[in-house]
Amino acid sequence: MPIRARSLNRAAMAAATLAALLIGGTLARAAELRVLATGATKSLITSLAADFKIKTGHVVTLQTDTAGGVAKRIEGGEGFDVAIATKGVIDALIAKGKLAPGTAADIASTSIGVAVKEGAAKPDISTVEAFKRTMLAAATIAYVDPASGGTSGIYISGVLDRLGLSEALKPKLRLKAGGYVAELVANGEAEIAIHQISEILPVKGVVLIGELPKEIQSVTTYTAGLPKDTSEAAQAFRSYVTGPDARATIEKTGMKAP
Repeated sequence: MPIRARSLNRAAMAAATLAALLIGGTLARAAELRVLATGATKSLITSLAADFKIKTGHVVTLQTDTAGGVAKRIEGGEGFDVAIATKGVIDALIAKGKLAPGTAADIASTSIGVAVKEGAAKPDISTVEAFKRTMLAAATIAYVDPASGGTSGIYISGVLDRLGLSEALKPKLRLKAGGYVAELVANGEAEIAIHQISEILPVKGVVLIGELPKEIQSVTTYTAGLPKDTSEAAQAFRSYVTGPDARATIEKTGMKAP
């Protein structure tokens, strides 16, 4: 074999060996991260975790709850590597010493929308008055049970009260303690769902008809935070979900990057 050919062959073998060592080293150091997150970020974090595993070998186990539920679990001593909740919840957990100072980083934000069953008529929610008429005309309305600590449920309950609709709508309400509220519309338990847009879009069989009118709209920012005894893998995941590589995935899930 010519000298040049032998040199190229050795170089190729060396490159292949180095690649194998790097891959082996990554896998040997692979960690399993336990992430506690709000339901509004479930679809987003699931997608980002899959990409993160491909890039790093680290595996993410995701547990979801309402924002209030995430706070209670952390305050109750439940173990975790990364916490993702509303900005207010993360800031409060840092203030209480449950998360490390300086680790909060905004991931994305989402607004509240209204959904109906696929194929159903799309009611008018373009103005506050139109929204009120639609709510009064609906047979059943679903949103997150405020008692479960769900951010959107607490907010929507307050909006209906301010609009003077609470008493009239009480018999129509179908409250869900977390999870995808739009599933109640998909399976016929409710006619209309009001929920975070990022939690409406993943549900099959329903259609997002639009956002709440701006006068009664609420935009929620979701933030990541880390425990005091954080690991390099956890720091890497927080950096990934808040970094530029996550932007396209954030937009696909109906959320907006910071």
